[in-house]
Amino acid sequence: MLALTQLLVVLDGTIVNIALPQAQAELGLTDTERQWVVTAYALAFGALLLLGGRIADYWGRKRTYLLGMVGFGVASLLAGLARNGTELVAMRGLQGVFAALLAPAALALLTVSFPRGRERNTAFAVFGSVAGVGAAVGLVLGGALTEFADWRWCLWVNVPVVVVALVAGQVLIRESRADGDNTYDVLGAVTVVLGLGALVYGFTLAEHSWVAPGTIACLAVGVLLLALFVWIESRVAQPLLPLRVLTNKVRAGAFLLQAIFGALMIGALLYLALHLQVVMGLSPLQAGLGTLPMTIMTLVLAPAVTQLLARFGPRPLMIVGPLVAAAALLYLSRITVGGTYVVEVLPALVVLGAGMALVLVPLQNVALAGVEPHDAGAASATVNASMQIGGSIGLSVFTTLYMGAVAGVVVTDEASQLAAFVDGYSAAFVATAVTMVVGAVLAAWLIRGSKEQLLPQGDQVAVHLG
Repeated sequence: MLALTQLLVVLDGTIVNIALPQAQAELGLTDTERQWVVTAYALAFGALLLLGGRIADYWGRKRTYLLGMVGFGVASLLAGLARNGTELVAMRGLQGVFAALLAPAALALLTVSFPRGRERNTAFAVFGSVAGVGAAVGLVLGGALTEFADWRWCLWVNVPVVVVALVAGQVLIRESRADGDNTYDVLGAVTVVLGLGALVYGFTLAEHSWVAPGTIACLAVGVLLLALFVWIESRVAQPLLPLRVLTNKVRAGAFLLQAIFGALMIGALLYLALHLQVVMGLSPLQAGLGTLPMTIMTLVLAPAVTQLLARFGPRPLMIVGPLVAAAALLYLSRITVGGTYVVEVLPALVVLGAGMALVLVPLQNVALAGVEPHDAGAASATVNASMQIGGSIGLSVFTTLYMGAVAGVVVTDEASQLAAFVDGYSAAFVATAVTMVVGAVLAAWLIRGSKEQLLPQGDQVAVHLG
């Protein structure tokens, strides 16, 4: 049940990707507004996750989970009823607000339900695999709904899932909460939300100029507010993000790697969906199915990766995985206007799925190893926030590079227009590949220790995923 919840919040980051060309045409969205349909969800989700984690810890994880489900369902319904770009972006942001309650509550419930041993490793392997394939499942489901129903059903489909989850959650989940003072770090919440928002908006403004006063001001304000947030967290009695959660070097490395893979799953997959439809002329369903080899490869390899994890530990997997993903993205950057799916896209997706499996199966287990029960919500929120913030920042940077590459092409007819798009998509894929290499370097530097130190209690990882 908790894995289904994770699937819901992850796939909602990408399910609209396939629908964006139709939504853009119907609502008259600009390219920047199109990006913000994705970014608004990821930014609100990631920026508020820390507060959501603390609310889950002290207000009650089950209660927070159920409230998040209700709000997520209502926001999804309203987003599907949007009449213009402003309403759609606003409701996508509201979805992110309630996902920020839902996701950390679910992961905290998983953490306290399986505190150690073989069952914990199996549970996290399942949970991590679902998180890994959620983005791709969103693309496939979004393609089917867009082609056979309407792009709005990519949002409305959440409503029946929410109803089922509410009933099942009420029956299956037992309440748990942390002991101690239940005060909330409001000043910390405000500074981190404003800081992250300013940072992402600054990267968006960089589409026009990196040296424009507005761009520099937003980026500077974002950095200063985030620095202020860290200072506040070191001073308050009940911090939003206890710095002890971050001071563990291995855990910090896992958070950074999660952010980098967020840039891949939220940022790069958007441009893949656009290439398949706009340049290759695939229907929404064909484009969604076109991403399926990546999902299949991740699922097929997940049991084998759990065996490797039990034998070698997480470190080598978390170094090799990003490098495999980088190779796939560099291959994908070689796309052309007249290229075929089988030659230019399929091989990259197969290899990319392998790279994702190597990283995402052990990642959350490593990120949450050794976390005290009273910090479970905050640590779980940081795991999810890392992916969403990495995705929103990554998408903003990739869009800036895309716009720069497109602007460098003289457009005279449809063929030159498609060539401009391809140059933009290629730039985004190369940037993602470089980001993956950075991830491998960070993993080699930060993810250190024996298998017994990196896996809770030195327990063996379950071979089968249920």
